[in-house]
Amino acid sequence: MADDMRGGGSGGESLLFLTDEQLRKGIEAMFFAYRGFTADPDRILAEHGYGRAHHRAVHFINRSPGTTVNNLLGILGVTKQSLNRVLRTLIEDGLVESRIGTRDKRERHLYLTETGQALEQALSDAQRDRMRAAYKMAGPEAVTGFRQVLEAMMDPELRRHFATLKESGS
Repeated sequence: MADDMRGGGSGGESLLFLTDEQLRKGIEAMFFAYRGFTADPDRILAEHGYGRAHHRAVHFINRSPGTTVNNLLGILGVTKQSLNRVLRTLIEDGLVESRIGTRDKRERHLYLTETGQALEQALSDAQRDRMRAAYKMAGPEAVTGFRQVLEAMMDPELRRHFATLKESGS
């Protein structure tokens, strides 16, 4: 299938000439893949009474320890009220620590506690296991191609956030 989409396969199709049916299948594959990708973490989150918003917050606080609430708002694209609800729960439950900024006392810097790190590790392990298995099945060329497709679908602002995260670690 990958050869067909690059134009080098027996179908002779090119990325510039994808049919609506091929695009529909890609869209549907993405929906079902997302369901699978979130299923394992959802089970772990449910055990703790959390949802996907908690997962996203924990993930990005882990990726950028000390990130500010405003930075997290930009990454997640949620309202301040929504994020504050999630953070309040995570702080009360001892998963996230909020520290007042040293330069700007109005800023709150977010860090995962040991408990928060353990939850994040369990969630990430579940998703890494699923991605690792999928990448092994799809082959090495698919890894790069898949990431290129995802990056190309990002809005420019989100691509900048992604590039910043990519640069800050593996």
